[in-house]
Amino acid sequence: MTNIRFGIDIDGTVTCPTSLLPHINEAFKCDLQLSDIKEYDLTKAFPVTELEFYEWFKKSEATIYATSPIQQDAHAVLSAWKEKYELFFISARGENVMDVTLNWFKEQELLYDHIELIGTHKKIETARKYGVHVFFEDKHDNAVEIHEELDIPVLLFNTPYNQQPAPTGVIRVNNWIEANNWIEKEFALPK
Repeated sequence: MTNIRFGIDIDGTVTCPTSLLPHINEAFKCDLQLSDIKEYDLTKAFPVTELEFYEWFKKSEATIYATSPIQQDAHAVLSAWKEKYELFFISARGENVMDVTLNWFKEQELLYDHIELIGTHKKIETARKYGVHVFFEDKHDNAVEIHEELDIPVLLFNTPYNQQPAPTGVIRVNNWIEANNWIEKEFALPK
């Protein structure tokens, strides 16, 4: 194994970006599709106040995280990477859902070197602390800030809510196969 370390967001990156939608649709009696979500702030997509949404989310987050489906091909790609790279999952989730998160990783049979739940979207300091060489993210401003501040490539998982322009070091990928292809090209290891 090399000492190349990946920083990987969880929600919307390892989990499907649609994970929240069934829960929102049920709780708020709407019919949101991923294509309706044009901003990371979900409260812009349907009639709800930020406070209402926050209170509902706080009550529901453990259930949401426990039932989030994994993105297609994420398991296969991450399992293969675990043989070659260090996998550090860095999430905006709070410590209050660490047990739920660890259980989800166990259920998905996903291996990791470290999981850090920082309780904020500000991931730069954590990524710096662990010396990650590349980051995987779905939140546009996070991807741009991490790239610009740490001067590392960031793979941005393409969604309707992250379509703003991005600098060259933020590389859009549509799925885990494209992410793997990019990694194999940029971080090619000797056979």
